[in-house]
Amino acid sequence: MRFSDLLDAARNNPLDVSIPAEWAQGRATFGGLVAALQYEALRAQAPADRPLRSLAVTFVGPVAPDVSASYQVEVLREGKAVSQLLGRVVQGGEVMTLVQASFGASRPSEIDVQALPAPTFKHWDECQELPYIKGATPEFMRHLAMRWSVGGWPFTGNKSRDMGGWVRLRGDVKEEPLTEAHILALVDAWPPALLPHLKRPAAGSTLTWTIEFIQPLAQLTTLDWCQYHVEIEHARDGYGHAAAKLWGPDGQLIAISRQTVVVFA
Repeated sequence: MRFSDLLDAARNNPLDVSIPAEWAQGRATFGGLVAALQYEALRAQAPADRPLRSLAVTFVGPVAPDVSASYQVEVLREGKAVSQLLGRVVQGGEVMTLVQASFGASRPSEIDVQALPAPTFKHWDECQELPYIKGATPEFMRHLAMRWSVGGWPFTGNKSRDMGGWVRLRGDVKEEPLTEAHILALVDAWPPALLPHLKRPAAGSTLTWTIEFIQPLAQLTTLDWCQYHVEIEHARDGYGHAAAKLWGPDGQLIAISRQTVVVFA
């Protein structure tokens, strides 16, 4: 089932969405997709002239594949320029994901600070792609392509603080404008930056995730390669803290991300 088909399902009936197992990440559903579907439910309840500025996501429990879930929305406040909404992914009567969203209209300002330039990476045609291997890599990776340029692959004993490369949707992806929902999937597709430090496979998952969007969004499509870079800021006692950014192929900043991850090793 294509990413675009699942987005349509969330738009049409957000209170009854089932994600097929081909989008699984271990025993759970790919978190970037869960966040993207909740975003679609939130977007429908926010004023159209207020673009998404930030999401704060807490993964309370695993959203099981092939089981119906409800993507619920509560409007917390409607201000003159900013709308604050809360989303809940409920499955089996339990809250599995919480998402707080801030939508904000543009306003006049004297401040204009440009983003720092993107790091220099090898062209995506020169980078090795992490393959989808059934039974070895997460199932959702059949739908997303990641090409490494910085750091090591998971479980290779690489002690770099940095990891990154190029990412886009793959397979029978429908070409359409790149939206916040797609960006959520592209950013979360990358494994926790701590995993390359390990020499053998171990489970890891995101505990909390905040992501901010640079508006207006760059005019890209789902077939464009985007540049991703993450840096570990601290890791100890099974928890890691990492900061990341996503740029378009022209170096234009798209999103700023922070994650707290748990690694069981």
